[in-house]
Amino acid sequence: MFKDRTEAGQILAKQLEKYREKEPVILALPRGGLPIGYEVAKALGAPLDILLVRKIGTPGSPELAAGAVVDGDEPELVLNEDIVKLYDIPGDYIEKHEKQQLAEIERRRALYLEGRPPLDTRAKTVIIVDDGIATGATIRAAVHALKRKNPKRVIVAVPVAPPETVEKLASEADEVICLAMPVPFYAVGAFYQQFDQLTDEDVVTILRQTDRKNKS
Repeated sequence: MFKDRTEAGQILAKQLEKYREKEPVILALPRGGLPIGYEVAKALGAPLDILLVRKIGTPGSPELAAGAVVDGDEPELVLNEDIVKLYDIPGDYIEKHEKQQLAEIERRRALYLEGRPPLDTRAKTVIIVDDGIATGATIRAAVHALKRKNPKRVIVAVPVAPPETVEKLASEADEVICLAMPVPFYAVGAFYQQFDQLTDEDVVTILRQTDRKNKS
């Protein structure tokens, strides 16, 4: 169990030390992944940015991901086909919630980035980080969207995830680094002593700190 996201990010950064000389770009999934990404970027001396991805919850179980969507010139939708089939989720439900989540992504981009352009990931080694993975829909959407931008390599790095999710991701990312793969797996927050929900203000503060470090 990790004390908090800061500690988890520091431990994860040690496992990513081998990528320092590759001059990686760190992309964090906000909100919860940003403190992880901050520690990794600080340890590796790497630039940090966010990757805006939103989960599409299952009817009646919003925390269970039916899929996820990533914004961009061509938004990327990734579905958990097993969940969609099991819950018999209709296409119009997916379409409605995809539009809602894309609107939320637009709101967050305007608030978080304050007009800053995204980091260029072409021909770069990119490390996607989050505070943990459950079903993997969100991170898979991130990987799919990122690969369209022609990075050199895509690495997924997280403190905790179920082994079956890590196995699925391993076939899509170039490498998956996960500190703990507990069985049974209940929820990401169960593996942190402190797992407070971050606010929009927390995200803006961390990104401003990152900007100051980059400029200094």
